[in-house]
Amino acid sequence: MPGTYDDIEVGDRVVTQGRTITEADVMNFAGVSGDFNHIHTDAEAMAESGFGQRIAHGALVFAAMTGLLWQSRGEEEREAVVAFYGVDHLRFINPCLIGDTIHVEREVIEKEPSDHPEAAGTVRYDIEAINQDDEVVIAAEFISLLA
Repeated sequence: MPGTYDDIEVGDRVVTQGRTITEADVMNFAGVSGDFNHIHTDAEAMAESGFGQRIAHGALVFAAMTGLLWQSRGEEEREAVVAFYGVDHLRFINPCLIGDTIHVEREVIEKEPSDHPEAAGTVRYDIEAINQDDEVVIAAEFISLLA
């Protein structure tokens, strides 16, 4: 697995392990974020909805994506990360339901050298969180600043 900016090439791909989004995740995230919207917290109301149940916060799934990506990095690549530099084109494509298992697929789509004092350049990734039914839940482009 590539590590530093110089090692990474456009087209490099990573597929992470899976992670199941649980009721505890949703309720804990509601408490941390203060987002108690009924679509996330009211099982009775959502049972009658078109979704049939509560859906996970998009921001929770986004956070889980970043964790899965971090866990998928090797030690050399982790050490090369100077900063998570940004997100472009973030879209919540499909709902993530409690009990869904997501994994993340990442592909390097661009590298730009930098004159940053701590980093060799930025790397842009196409990122998708995909559920157990092969549906894209979240899509975005992430940018990392790498040494």
